[in-house]
Amino acid sequence: MSFLYQSFKSESSFGCRKDPPSLNNSLKQQLLKDHHPNQQSELMELIPFGVNAGDPAPRELVDLLAAPSIINYKSERAPRIDEEVDVLVLGGGGAGMVAALSAHGQGASVLLATKLRLGDSNTLMANGISVALGKKDSKSLHFLDTFIAGGFAADPTLVRTLVEEGPDAIEWLRMQGVALEWNKEASVEENNRLAGHSVARGVKSLIGDTGVEIIRTLRRELNKHGIKTLQFHPIIDCLKDAQGRCIGAVLLNTDTGSYKYVIAKSVILATGGLGRLHCGKSITSNHYGATGDGLVVAYRAGAKLVQIDSLQYHPTGMIWPERCQGRLISEHFRLLGAHLVNRDGRRFINEKELRDVVSAAILRECSEGRGVQAASGISGVWLDTPELIKRLEVRGLESRTVASTAERLMRIDLDIKKFPCLVRPTLHFHNGGLYINSQCQTSVPGLFAAGEVSGGIHGNNRLGGNALLEVVVFGRRAGMNAANYAANACRSSVNLDHIIKHNKQSFKEKTNSPILFPDYSIDSIGIKQKDTAANSFSIESS
Repeated sequence: MSFLYQSFKSESSFGCRKDPPSLNNSLKQQLLKDHHPNQQSELMELIPFGVNAGDPAPRELVDLLAAPSIINYKSERAPRIDEEVDVLVLGGGGAGMVAALSAHGQGASVLLATKLRLGDSNTLMANGISVALGKKDSKSLHFLDTFIAGGFAADPTLVRTLVEEGPDAIEWLRMQGVALEWNKEASVEENNRLAGHSVARGVKSLIGDTGVEIIRTLRRELNKHGIKTLQFHPIIDCLKDAQGRCIGAVLLNTDTGSYKYVIAKSVILATGGLGRLHCGKSITSNHYGATGDGLVVAYRAGAKLVQIDSLQYHPTGMIWPERCQGRLISEHFRLLGAHLVNRDGRRFINEKELRDVVSAAILRECSEGRGVQAASGISGVWLDTPELIKRLEVRGLESRTVASTAERLMRIDLDIKKFPCLVRPTLHFHNGGLYINSQCQTSVPGLFAAGEVSGGIHGNNRLGGNALLEVVVFGRRAGMNAANYAANACRSSVNLDHIIKHNKQSFKEKTNSPILFPDYSIDSIGIKQKDTAANSFSIESS
């Protein structure tokens, strides 16, 4: 790869200090239409049946929505019941653990089941919470920033809930024992506010990465309160009664291959996103278990989906070295002054634009031949980290985010003080998901949802830091409301009609769903496949 660095040194314009002009709304919309993956019709397919029939969705997700269940239910006879509980929480990331603690706090008996180990989730990788706490900030301003950034497509009631309960969510985390810091006057680093935010509103951990500290603390609290957890038990299907209410789930013990039938008075889905479906064969930053399981089982049970075709791509995901594919270079790098540079040594977009606009601009450079091609065949652009670090040193400034990233990459002998990062937009977050109201209820009675599996909060583009806030605000709401629902619910007998009906009308018979884990065989996703189509977003999978 040395030839790439030589090319960068000879062609990059270290002296280019003037920012490219911000785009007006018309130019932004045209850029998104022409180059953002969400706007590329070949990456989408219409959902063939169900409550969202005719709506576009990523092809990989449609394949799973239209596939039969893993279990071939041959009769409507109720299965054996292995366990009964008031509230069943499915998913062991941030939203699931918050929901379990909140339901337990309401006096409900709770069982939390998760696909992997408790805590394995996208929450672990998050590094900040956006919340209106500063003197120059307000909940109204946070609402406007979120609603505008999402292209006015978000549910305003959900956005209002997110921002109004943000400060209480931070206090709740502190009460659980998460050590958090923020400066109402804004620290030096926070002065470089995240794109789309009118003011600096970052809250971070005092100890380490914020997501890691939240997960560590929540896991300790679950153990302290004796809340039962089942690790390596993903959901296979939702269970319903004759009245159409969700009353439990079928779980798979991945160690033994046996099924576990759990009856509950209410169920909370907190199963996360779908990044590991590699929509459009994109690289992803998501953790191993993010295969859209909650969307599949809930849709099979009759739950409505919203904005299911809205995916967020983080602009600066590494594409070289190959073992780093999908690792994100924080937005703070660009906001502190790191420049995006094409193969001609030119800056081509104002780096402080919203994530979707910056992503579309990078993809434009690659599709029009101004990208830098790695040995794998993937094209990207340079992120000028050496020049950023030089400027920080001249100004006598330090950035904990930059220093932490530099330290981690040095472990694989990549010195970003000397060499730039080769980056490309990376599938990062699913803006769409299950429809929920402000009480976290889905369209199926008894079924609640929180976290990335739900939709409607972010519209067409998510602001940095709003994901962790969503985890806490709506995780708490889901737990409290599911517990209240359970307190007034009666036990019901299981009815399997919805699964049998789905299996009869499904037509994607080459697979069963949910898939639970991504398939990384060469034949399945084309590892090492080169991006040869000029206008294609078909890239090598991580």
